[in-house]
Amino acid sequence: MRTAQVGIFALGTTAHCYLEFDARPGVTSHTVATAAAALTAPDAAPSGVNLVVGLRPELWATVAARDAPPVSGFNSAVRGPDGFSMPATQHDVFVWVAGAGPDVVFDASRVMLELLRPIARLVGEVTGWAYQHNRDLTGFIDGTENPAIVEAAEVAVVPDGQPGAGGSILLVQKWEHNDRWFSLQDDIQEQVIGRTKADSVELDDDRKPADSHISRTVVLDEQGAEQHIFRRNTAYGGVTQHGTMFIGFSTEQRRLARMLDRMAGFEGGVRDALTRYTSALTGAYYFCPAVEALQALRAPEGTQNVAERSQLSTAPRVARTV
Repeated sequence: MRTAQVGIFALGTTAHCYLEFDARPGVTSHTVATAAAALTAPDAAPSGVNLVVGLRPELWATVAARDAPPVSGFNSAVRGPDGFSMPATQHDVFVWVAGAGPDVVFDASRVMLELLRPIARLVGEVTGWAYQHNRDLTGFIDGTENPAIVEAAEVAVVPDGQPGAGGSILLVQKWEHNDRWFSLQDDIQEQVIGRTKADSVELDDDRKPADSHISRTVVLDEQGAEQHIFRRNTAYGGVTQHGTMFIGFSTEQRRLARMLDRMAGFEGGVRDALTRYTSALTGAYYFCPAVEALQALRAPEGTQNVAERSQLSTAPRVARTV
């Protein structure tokens, strides 16, 4: 059995940093993947943080064709029947650093940036944080439909025996909220979400609108069974500009893509009501390879690590915490 990256399931962290990179001109896919894998090596990844590394699906397929699931990047916008759009902002490498406080996350993120600087340029940075323990900035509990942590791998990790086993397909979107939401009464907000605000109880079918967020994000298979994903969303931003970083893991891309289509108004022609109060600013898919797959890419024992090869001996040191 192959091992998923532990940071995917590391619940309870309150500080987050999301970094996206594009390969520098002339740098090969193998060099990018090797450098990204090296971030997870014991001499690179600082203690006190959890790390998740993802690669553009096409890049990973170039490097490890036999170990690549059928996944493609977020290469074109999702445009609904009424013109609502979710942009495509696909990049080559995704690094998510999470920890107990902003200080250790800041220091660790600087290390990740310096290690990748010679082969990739930073094109996106978002600082995330926990809001009221388990709520997003709408004020509602987030991730109510998540499976229990002991069952999360069943919906988030590619099963053994399939290409990409032990890895996970990740959808990353940055959603900016608008202030019109805060002018709505709680009962109207509950109609938009499809749940009660205080205790996150799903509204009865006769009270839950067809365009509620809950109604539009539920994906069913051919037999009518709900297809779950594993969400690790966080809040981001400040008082005037803020929103939700959607971080969704799945065993397959199809259920993520269908969720976005349904939100945009496909499969029934009803657009998700929540999209009238929040706008997608980014969209990218990444494949997060299994620990064993990343280990196979790292330099053999006895050779220089990525920092030494890049002559980054002056990279900031991170205090190791427990």
